[in-house]
Amino acid sequence: MIVVNYGKDIVKTAYDALISSDIKKYLKNDLSVSIKPNLVNERPPGDGGTTHPEVIEGIIIFLKDFGIKKINIIENSSAGHSTKKAFKTCGYEELQKKYGVPLIDLNDDKYITLRYKDYGIRICETALNTDLLINAPVLKAHSQTRLTCCMKNLKGCMPKDEMRRFHTLGLHKPVAELNALLKTGYCVVDGICGDLSFEEGGTPVEANRIIAGLNPLLVDSYCAELIGFKPDDIGYLSHGRQLGLGEYYSQKTEVIELNSNLKSLKKLKSSRIADQYKNLITDDSACSVCYAALIYALHRNGSCSVGGRKIYIGQGFRGKSCEGLGIGNCTQGFKSFVKGCPPKATDILASLGGH
Repeated sequence: MIVVNYGKDIVKTAYDALISSDIKKYLKNDLSVSIKPNLVNERPPGDGGTTHPEVIEGIIIFLKDFGIKKINIIENSSAGHSTKKAFKTCGYEELQKKYGVPLIDLNDDKYITLRYKDYGIRICETALNTDLLINAPVLKAHSQTRLTCCMKNLKGCMPKDEMRRFHTLGLHKPVAELNALLKTGYCVVDGICGDLSFEEGGTPVEANRIIAGLNPLLVDSYCAELIGFKPDDIGYLSHGRQLGLGEYYSQKTEVIELNSNLKSLKKLKSSRIADQYKNLITDDSACSVCYAALIYALHRNGSCSVGGRKIYIGQGFRGKSCEGLGIGNCTQGFKSFVKGCPPKATDILASLGGH
């Protein structure tokens, strides 16, 4: 079952989506609940990269009306970004003051290593120890995985160095395996104005919808189709299905649409900007935040050519030296590289000869 509610009053739209969903089956008033938004960086939600605090407010009001008292908000922003600053910039400190809900920076949390087959995955204790984890991502594009939504949002429940390690493991498989170890209790997707070009935001696309459902694989596959992808286009979805984490959205899936008269008639589709530049980039285990900065700079440069130079990015280039332009501190052995972890898109743009 998936509920899709449309509306511009974000708090009410989120609240009403939960009222019409089946979440009550999984709630008891003595549960501890952790809400995990997507605060990838310190940019305001209107930019399309971070979860609107109004979505979280709608969830909090719903939980409190049900009688749940133990509620917190947990997050660990991406490498190079501060969760505490994101809580402030994105409006979460006001939620804390208004509802007395703690804001927990998982960067300060202890972690537990859980085994999946032949290797361990480090997961923050607070995320593991909560009775119910509500996953509240933004529906948006991603420069490496094409889609980021519920399943990938759980990366923010790990230490930052574990996030980086996921990229050395291929990203898609470990994301699926993380979801096998850390179970989402319910999904509430912020589909208000997600960026369909970059995961960090900057080019938001207004859709004014909240999507709610139990299974993150099912919800993600539905969301993938909303922005023009087939579920099998997204590697971690196909891996997740192989691991038995759920089934894809199909015509048999029960979908309840609320306020469909407010639904935008414009067909939304990911721009797939990142795909335009793949032939220019040699990537070896690049972190998402670094890769996104590169794609943004290339797009701003306005050309699919960089004067014949090759571009190298990723953790796999540590201690190596190559001809061409290196991106980030991992390529500091190169004669020409853009420093930073992550580097600034403006610095990359300057190295490409842009403005």
